[in-house]
Amino acid sequence: MADRIDFPVWNLPIAITVFRIFLVPILVVVLLTKEPFGGDQDLLGLGIFLVAALSDWLDGWLARRRGQVTTLGALLDPVADKLLTSAAFISLVEMDLAPAWMVVIIVGREFAVSGLRSVAASHQIPFGASLWGKGKTASQVVAISLLIVTSRLGEYRWLGIMSLWVVMALALLSAADYFYRFLGTILRSRAGATPGAGDE
Repeated sequence: MADRIDFPVWNLPIAITVFRIFLVPILVVVLLTKEPFGGDQDLLGLGIFLVAALSDWLDGWLARRRGQVTTLGALLDPVADKLLTSAAFISLVEMDLAPAWMVVIIVGREFAVSGLRSVAASHQIPFGASLWGKGKTASQVVAISLLIVTSRLGEYRWLGIMSLWVVMALALLSAADYFYRFLGTILRSRAGATPGAGDE
C-alpha cells in the first residue's frame, strides 16, 4: 500500500502567503482602472503593493519564530512573490511606465532561477538566497513603488527608470551567481564520485 501523504496543518504564515496571492489580481485591476478611483489609483495601487510586499517578510518571520516552517509554505512563498512582482511589472508595461524589454529580462530571470531551484531540489542541493538575490528583491520593491507613482514625482520621474536599471543589473548578477554556485556544486559532487576520490 502506498504511503499516505500528510499535508501540513493550515497555519498563519501560510494564510498570509495565500492572502498575498489574492492581492495580485486586485493590484492589477486597481493599477489598470482609472474611473472608479478619481485619478488616485496609483496611490491605492502603491498601498496594496506595499502591503503585499510587507506580507512577504511577515510570513517568513512568523514561520521561523513560531516554528511553523512547512513544505507547503516553502512552495507557496516563492510562487506568491513571483506572481506579485511579475503582475506589477507587466501592469507597469501596460501603463507605459516601464520598458517591455527590461521587464522581459527581469521576469525571464525569475522563471530561469525557479527552474534551477527545482533541479537543485531534485538533486537535494541546498540553495539558499544569496546577497545578490536579496538585493534584487529589495530593489524590486523600490522600483515598482517609484514607477507606480511616476506621475507624482515631477522632475524626479527619472528615479523610477533608474531603479529599474538597478533591478535588471541585480537580477542578472544574482542569476549568474545562482548558476555558478549550482554548476560548482555539481562539478564538485562528480569529482568526489570518481575513482580515487574516496569512492570504491
